[in-house]
Amino acid sequence: MRMWRKLSLVAFLAVLTACSALQDDDDSQGPADCGIPSQKQFVLDAMRDVYFWNTLLPATVNLADFASPEELLAYLISFQPLDLYSFINSADADSQFFGAGQYLGFGFSYRFVAADDMRLTQVFASSPAAQAGFARGQRVLALNGRSIAEIEAAEGIAAVLNQSTVEFSLRNPDNSEFDVSVTKDVVTIDPLPQWRVIDTPGGPVGYVEFAAFVSTADPGFDTIFASFGQAGVTDLILDMRYNGGGLISTTELLGDFLGGSIATGQVFSRTLFNSNNASANRTELFHELFNSLNLSRLIVIATESTASASELVTNSMEPHVEVTIVGGTTFGKPVGQVGIEFCAKILRATAFETVNSLGQGGYFDGLPADCAAADDLAIPVGDDADPNVITALEYLANGACPISAVPGPAKADTDRVRSKKSRQGPPWREFANAY
Repeated sequence: MRMWRKLSLVAFLAVLTACSALQDDDDSQGPADCGIPSQKQFVLDAMRDVYFWNTLLPATVNLADFASPEELLAYLISFQPLDLYSFINSADADSQFFGAGQYLGFGFSYRFVAADDMRLTQVFASSPAAQAGFARGQRVLALNGRSIAEIEAAEGIAAVLNQSTVEFSLRNPDNSEFDVSVTKDVVTIDPLPQWRVIDTPGGPVGYVEFAAFVSTADPGFDTIFASFGQAGVTDLILDMRYNGGGLISTTELLGDFLGGSIATGQVFSRTLFNSNNASANRTELFHELFNSLNLSRLIVIATESTASASELVTNSMEPHVEVTIVGGTTFGKPVGQVGIEFCAKILRATAFETVNSLGQGGYFDGLPADCAAADDLAIPVGDDADPNVITALEYLANGACPISAVPGPAKADTDRVRSKKSRQGPPWREFANAY
């Protein structure tokens, strides 16, 4: 029984995650009724069918032991420690995010630079956070009058940020401080915040910041790559440092713009399901578009918030063009979800893995950086003084990492542990700590 409706590389931003325009035969039936017992049975049956690691599920499950389908799902995925991604969400919220790139939140993302040092990494334009004066690099000192250390030792930051209204105490880079109360509202993510052609002695270099694989990015690609083509760009810097993933359809479209001219008809990626659903396995080829780039070298700027569809594009381009990762090791999500709707909810169950044309995948520890570079929160993303942009341009100029940006081991610090543990809930709360 094939129950899924949409492929999804859930990730961020999972907060963003990933779905696909690919529609399977929709012969699935929802539960007979929407009572809790029926919902739990439906989730169990769906997981036994489509879950990528379904052979790890217990043979017998007493549904009466679980108060909700969400609680049941948490139990089922506990048998596969690698699965940080399966979740149940509101169907309306899921559709709004993938269709319009919108979610209900404050409109910022953050990371910890020390155990109790919480810093804003990005603030979405026109969001409640932006209107309240939030900016990249600010330090969050307290939430609702409680210190970050106190909250982290108790329920955790995510629990506080789940509230509709929160009072923030912030410190600016100049050490001035302010308090402000912010209420969640609809946040619209700009998937392509900036792009430009950089003139260098070696020729023009394209730069584009890509924030999320949502459908609103699709028309922007054509405009951007048309300009790159007219400028004679063959080297591209693709900045996905906070891109946690998104729609597979958008992922494959980007692949066509990147590799359609140089690898048309060749394999971009393969999507592989469990043995129950092997007939759904698919191979995606490169297709040449009118504005496909004649790409020679691709630089991907990454951090541990770079996940899912972002990693899929990077991994899939590796066999076809010179790919260099600048920044840090990516998150490590070589699997994706299908979306199964029931009772105004959607079950996003991890159901498939993706590999490139050489069969390479399984990068649960992330894709390592070739040239290390710091994500300096005091400098705007993509600025001429951005260490990642500087490193990328030096690599393109010299064919080697700057001495200060030699490759390093995969990141395994407290930030990574913290982010791994916090990958719960809707896609816009994943991989970039966006709220």
